[in-house]
Amino acid sequence: MPLPRLLTLLPKRLNLSLLVTAALLLILLLVNQPLQTGSAPQGIVSFQMAATADQSMAIIRSWRQEGLLWAQISLWLDFLFVPAYLVTLILLTNHLSRDRPGVRERNVARWVKALFVAAGTGDMAENILLLNNMDPPTDLISLSATVCALIKFTGLMLGAAGLVIIRAARRHPLAHG
Repeated sequence: MPLPRLLTLLPKRLNLSLLVTAALLLILLLVNQPLQTGSAPQGIVSFQMAATADQSMAIIRSWRQEGLLWAQISLWLDFLFVPAYLVTLILLTNHLSRDRPGVRERNVARWVKALFVAAGTGDMAENILLLNNMDPPTDLISLSATVCALIKFTGLMLGAAGLVIIRAARRHPLAHG
């Protein structure tokens, strides 16, 4: 099904949320470009996963002053992106489970929403930790930020898997209307 046709089938709030989330994601991807260096091949994600002060410091040094500014911009923009993607994922979960009246599907939907909220909470905590880990980085904050990043990524992946389970549970297409 072509994307424009698919978007006409989604509720307006979900479409708007998808648009805002996609726009913020695009901006974050653009901001991340100057952050990709030899020490940080994945840009800000490399900094998120730097579990030690030495790794964090190597990344910060590779960014120099201009890159450090882009990293801070990325982290501050992420404070807008987190609620945007969280609202989008919750609206999407509601939409995909609206014709799933079974107890099992409702329970899975609750778990999926909880996983997405945990991911968003981990992401916010990670941003705060990373902003505080720039001058100078410490092992405790670096490791804590990495744990929060892992919570975020795990919550997002398990939540996405839960959405697949919700849709596959009854093996019939989403009812429109």
